[in-house]
Amino acid sequence: MIKYPKAIEDLINAFSKYPGIGKKTAERLALFTINNIKEEDVEMFREALKEIKESIFHCSICGNITDVEPCYICSDLTREKTTIMVVEEAKDVLIIEKTNQYHGLYHVLGGTISPLDGRGPDDINLSSLLNRLKDDNITEVILALNASVDGETTSMYINKLLEKSDILITKLAHGLPVGGDLQYADEMTLQRALEGRRKI
Repeated sequence: MIKYPKAIEDLINAFSKYPGIGKKTAERLALFTINNIKEEDVEMFREALKEIKESIFHCSICGNITDVEPCYICSDLTREKTTIMVVEEAKDVLIIEKTNQYHGLYHVLGGTISPLDGRGPDDINLSSLLNRLKDDNITEVILALNASVDGETTSMYINKLLEKSDILITKLAHGLPVGGDLQYADEMTLQRALEGRRKI
């Protein structure tokens, strides 16, 4: 087994903290850094990391990541103010925004209810959502949570909380991807596709 100098080991461990970066990829990145990254690039990277930790925070209204208060979406007067889409993480907002198909507001939970992980309703950004829904202008809540056990649990919990309100609760359809073959779809995906079927 190769024994790297401590500085390289520390860099490998630092890269390994990023999602999707395993030990081998972290090793390649560290070795690339040694041979190909100039001193000014290192300084620029260091400043960017420092800046992001100092200037990025969560919007007090929706929970999205921002550098202004309130965030750009919450303060945008052209957004549809009657609809709130509930998502798990800030990255989900970016994904939805790229489609340019939704023009309402968002609410970022910052996670899901997960009894197995010891995460309950009080551990996610749920109370602020309920406060926002006291606004009579809100007519629809779209649950855009992942089609996982925790996502489904959280969706059902929110639906239960709001079932006696006049707010329409909808959910993103989950089904077959464009270009996907039936033979490669799992049972849950096929079930969602059937449930979300519509007239042609």
